[in-house]
Amino acid sequence: PPPPNWEQTYKLVEELRSDRSAPVDTDGGEELPEKHLGPVIYRFQVLVALMLSSQTKDAVVGETMRSLQKHGLTVDTIHATSSETLNVLIGKVGFHNNKTKFLKESAEIIIEQHNGDIPRTAEEMMSLPGVGPKMAYIVENIAFGTISGIGVDTHMHRIFNDLKWVDSKTPEKTREQLEGWLPRQKWGEVNWLWVGFGQEVQQQKEKTLRKCSSR
Repeated sequence: PPPPNWEQTYKLVEELRSDRSAPVDTDGGEELPEKHLGPVIYRFQVLVALMLSSQTKDAVVGETMRSLQKHGLTVDTIHATSSETLNVLIGKVGFHNNKTKFLKESAEIIIEQHNGDIPRTAEEMMSLPGVGPKMAYIVENIAFGTISGIGVDTHMHRIFNDLKWVDSKTPEKTREQLEGWLPRQKWGEVNWLWVGFGQEVQQQKEKTLRKCSSR
C-alpha cells in the first residue's frame, strides 16, 4: 500500500521545484542534447549525457557535453574518434577511462545492430555496455516518450528510505518498491523532480530554505 500522507510531501516538492532552478534543469539529460540536429542525433546525445552522468556532477556533464558537441557528437563521429582523443574530451567526468570504452563499444553496437539509432526500449538499452536500469528508463522516457520503469539514482534511494516510502538496500530495490505503489502517471517526472530536490538540498541549502519560508 502507498505510505500515509505521501501526496502532501510529493506536492510540497513539486512546489519547491516549480522554478526549475536545480543543476539538473540546465545540465540534465533532457536539456543538453542538440534538438536542432534532428531526432536520431538528439536521441544518441541523450544516451551519451546519461552515460557520462554516473558519479559526476551535472555541471561537469554539461561542460563535457558541450566539448563533445564542438567536436561533433553523433554516433558516427564517436565511432570514428580514437579512444585516446575521446578520453581527453571526457577527461573531467568520473571513471572516464571506463566511459570511453563504453561509448566506443556502444557506438559500434548502435551502428551494426540498430541502423545508427539507439535501441527503442529500456530492455534493449541495457544490453549496451555501461547502461543499467536507471539510465535506460530515463533515456527511454526522454528520447522516446515511453515510460516502462522509474530511473532511481542514489539520491532518490536515500531520500525515499529517509521518508520511509520504501525499505530497501539498493536503488534497484527502491525502484521495484516505488513502482509498486506510485501512480504510473508520475513515473516520468519522479526522477527529474526528486534528483533536482536532492541537489538543491545538498548543494544550495540557503536557497531551499528561502523557498520553504516564502510559502
